[in-house]
Amino acid sequence: MAVNYASSIEMSENQKMIADAIRRYGESRFTPQQIMEWDEAQTFPVDVFRELGEMGFMGVLVPHEYGGSGFGYHEYVTVIVEIARFCGSIGLSVAAHNSLCTNHILKFGNEEQKRKYLPKLATAEWIGAWGLTEPNTGSDAGNMKTVAVQDGDYYIINGAKNFITHGKSGEVAVIMTRTGEPRSKNNSTAFIIEKGTPGFSAGKKENKLGMRASETTELIFQDVRVHKSQILGEVGDGFHQAMKVLDGGRISIAALSLGIAKGALDACVKYANERHQFDQPIANFQGIAFKIADMATEVHASELMINHACDLIMSGKPVTTASAMAKLYASEVSVATANEAVQIFGGYGYTKDFPVEKFYRDSKLCTIGEGTSEIQKLVISRNILK
Repeated sequence: MAVNYASSIEMSENQKMIADAIRRYGESRFTPQQIMEWDEAQTFPVDVFRELGEMGFMGVLVPHEYGGSGFGYHEYVTVIVEIARFCGSIGLSVAAHNSLCTNHILKFGNEEQKRKYLPKLATAEWIGAWGLTEPNTGSDAGNMKTVAVQDGDYYIINGAKNFITHGKSGEVAVIMTRTGEPRSKNNSTAFIIEKGTPGFSAGKKENKLGMRASETTELIFQDVRVHKSQILGEVGDGFHQAMKVLDGGRISIAALSLGIAKGALDACVKYANERHQFDQPIANFQGIAFKIADMATEVHASELMINHACDLIMSGKPVTTASAMAKLYASEVSVATANEAVQIFGGYGYTKDFPVEKFYRDSKLCTIGEGTSEIQKLVISRNILK
């Protein structure tokens, strides 16, 4: 049951079409039993992403000429929100595929690279990965240990990345490497690396608290030889590119957060009207009703902030601060909403028989992935104070 929290936010016809399509698909494909099976076994359901690719949801921002849907950020946010209402894991993987690997090639690839990779990514014939984070350099990306050394027309890459979405199943990855001295200016370069390249492999798969059906692994580089034609943009531009990609990525995670929060709130509204205590629905009790009022208000505020960030990015205006604010606020709201959802469900909320415990586990990643809440505050404060 999808609840209308904010009737003042009007969807376009494209957004309505997308939302309806995902709800119809989700009701048959994302059953509670199926979601639980994927979560318990940490199964990455590749076939689901192929199906979503056929529906046009794996290349939402990719222009038609490269095999994509040719939509903008408002439609893209609708895709992520509506999928995450069912399952945060599937929403996360769709977001990572669209906004990181695919979007990086779209934004910074040359024409040959775009025509080679985007059609396969947009249809999910290939799943994409994106690598910035390393074991000892999460937010400290300027000190990366994954190094690319030039050898004629090739670069030799050594190092490792971790917490990489689709690190094992992805057919292609965009990887940030260090090509200069640590913390020096313009010291990073982005490469496109295909699965099967000698020396390029997946390492340990992470055993996670939540988002368990979204695959997260290490990537290992042992004398990986990559031709210079696989460089995205110019040598030294990698970190600048990554920050631009993450502007859109923050909108992605904000949308993911919003979808999880809406899913938890949907479940609470339904449960509060069905669950009876003292001969009446618990929705009649002010303690429950006020919780739902607070949750719905914060969800609405999150949606407004995300819409504002979408407006800015679609009009070509600076979006770094607005996207960081949207990501910070929506992710914290997602955790708070899921927490209150477990409380409203009481003992049942702590069991796997009801959906809110999974929303609770999934939501926490939103305050960490693609920049922690603390990093968002750093970005926001620097932009305001400079």
